[in-house]
Amino acid sequence: MVHSNFKKRTLLVSLAGLMAVSTAACGNSAENNASGGSSGDTVTLTMMHPWTTPNIDNDVYKARIEKFQSEHPDIVIKTDEVPSAQYKTKLRTLAAANNLADINVVWPGADLAPLVDGELLHPINGLMDTWNDILPESALLPFNVDGQQYAIPTKQTFVDIVYYNKEMLANVGYDAFPTTYADFIDLVKKLKEAGMTPISLGNKEQWPLQSSILSIIGDRFTGSDFLQKVLSGEAKFTDPEFVSAISVIDELSKLDAFNTDANNMDSVQSQDYLIQGKAAMHISSSTVDARVRINNEEGDKFGIALFPSVEGGKGDPAKSAGVVQYGIAINSKLDERKKAAAEEFMKYFVSEELYKDLISNGVVVPAKVDVPEDASPYLKEMLELTGKGTAPVFDSIIPTQVVSVIQNGLQALTVGRGTPQEVAQDTQAAMDEYNKK
Repeated sequence: MVHSNFKKRTLLVSLAGLMAVSTAACGNSAENNASGGSSGDTVTLTMMHPWTTPNIDNDVYKARIEKFQSEHPDIVIKTDEVPSAQYKTKLRTLAAANNLADINVVWPGADLAPLVDGELLHPINGLMDTWNDILPESALLPFNVDGQQYAIPTKQTFVDIVYYNKEMLANVGYDAFPTTYADFIDLVKKLKEAGMTPISLGNKEQWPLQSSILSIIGDRFTGSDFLQKVLSGEAKFTDPEFVSAISVIDELSKLDAFNTDANNMDSVQSQDYLIQGKAAMHISSSTVDARVRINNEEGDKFGIALFPSVEGGKGDPAKSAGVVQYGIAINSKLDERKKAAAEEFMKYFVSEELYKDLISNGVVVPAKVDVPEDASPYLKEMLELTGKGTAPVFDSIIPTQVVSVIQNGLQALTVGRGTPQEVAQDTQAAMDEYNKK
């Protein structure tokens, strides 16, 4: 179980100053819960989610909420839409103040553990018959702690898909994406020599380098059990294999592989760089396929691939870094009336219809449902690419405080500050400090 890797603790922080900020942020006070948040026969539920960017799956989720509202006039869903870059911080802040929204989007692993430790989430074992036929145990396990189910995933995201412009690669002699790191570096150099930006990167939010790029490079060097070994103290971020992974980002930065404005650009803008022909490659999630290929009239010009093998690496080069994502969870502090309404929403929202809508729009889901006839052929290509094993995503395993340290370090490397060894040392120091708590 995910939970076994973490010490029991109350919550991440307990600063009194957060209380006032958090109460104002969501307005889900004990008084509001006691009253059921209702007016007459209407129950009002607050829901916090990060679906603010113009990704196709975000549109599907919001449409599903609207449909629930139209079919359940007695339950009002009051949404708090928080940009993804700030979402986890706000979730932790509200959790510290014991002031979560009634319904929350949560992540597994390091993000879920403190919410469970603080008894802030309502176990939903009694609802599981709803999804017995469509969700395998592998999809549910990341949100299951000590036999208790705390959330249901809505999609499976592979964060490390390499999107590439076939024409631009062919222009420098690559008719297929390279399968070795040596050839990949050769490709980068040739693209630079030809006056092209090799890789578009939008690291303003800091997570792309860590999640989409380091997750899979790390796995190629260390193997898929490394992060769990770090948590248990059997391995360290200063181990040579992981330093080698960080060194890849350092090498790419020194080769000017990324656009010069990478740290001032967000993830969506960097997708646009690829689509507009301003860069030859972009490394991002499988969800981006909708923008790059499925809904793009010029989608055929883009191919997909995985990061190549590295010499002497312990990882399987066929694996893609993936995680079940956007779990829907219920606040444990609700009164019976609000809890019943929240459960009704969850059963409606996370359904076979939702999964099929996502598939129809090219989004990979963890559910066993028939692929709709209108699903894009690009989806089948994506499923084949990502169907040969799953590597862990860094920030789904490692505690958030430690993730913040490595993100800062990786961003510094892109502007020539620090060394891979220093980034590794700082990250391990943060991990050691976390373990003292």
